[in-house]
Amino acid sequence: MFGHRSDGRKLKTLPPFFRVIPSVMLERSDAQVYFKQDISLKTIDDYIDKKAAEGTKFSYMNIIYAALVRILAERPQLNRFAMNGTLYARNQILVSLAIKKSLSDEGAETTIKMPFTGTENIFEVKEKLEAAIAKNKDLSAENSTDKLAKFLWLVPNWLMKFLVNTLMFLDKHGMMPKAVIKASPFHTSAFLTNVGSLGIDSVYHHLYNFGTTSLFFAMGKKKKSFIYDDDEIHEEKCITIAFVGDERICDGYYFANSFKLLSKYLRKPELLEEHAQVKEDIK
Repeated sequence: MFGHRSDGRKLKTLPPFFRVIPSVMLERSDAQVYFKQDISLKTIDDYIDKKAAEGTKFSYMNIIYAALVRILAERPQLNRFAMNGTLYARNQILVSLAIKKSLSDEGAETTIKMPFTGTENIFEVKEKLEAAIAKNKDLSAENSTDKLAKFLWLVPNWLMKFLVNTLMFLDKHGMMPKAVIKASPFHTSAFLTNVGSLGIDSVYHHLYNFGTTSLFFAMGKKKKSFIYDDDEIHEEKCITIAFVGDERICDGYYFANSFKLLSKYLRKPELLEEHAQVKEDIK
């Protein structure tokens, strides 16, 4: 039925502005906002060294990915999406990640999408993330996203355009097949890319009009940067996280407090060792 979706529920008790704005800005590309933040690596490095001494090896990606899952659980408005002039609360937490099977110009790229309850601690997120990356870096491995992309690649160009337009129509009206939603990396709570592994700084990555992704995070390479902290400016080793978000899902105050919470978890990764309490969105 129109307006009903398998991947989210329609939000009915929204403030007037958020009832109107999805009809004013119909596409995600109309509603993109940009934010960039330098993250000091001092406490993260201390945490990584401490855990290494205890026998557990963490990477920056492990910690940032776990912090992202945590804020999606505790800040439920981030897990919304706009479709066809309507705001929806997503049914689950999903994070997509683009990975290269080998770091070369010819190396194939794939995308993994993992579901979370939001209660996971950093150890559970790390285990799940590393298992998925290891499985999908195998050159012979094909996940559901790869199979869908291969199918579309095999059809003639005119037919591909027709199929994609048909899928977008079905998605717009809540009739997208569940199998396509499951395979699509674009139907996700957030997208994360580690361009630092390619040796470059963070980039602002656009949001896709296809699918339902409302948040895109890109983490860059390690560098020296000036950090303002406790009324002082000092140079520290850091990485920059660039963010592009859909402004239709929540207001600037909510976004700002969510970024502050993300920074808190990255300053004190040990907080992520506890299991989270998942918060519900409005009805």
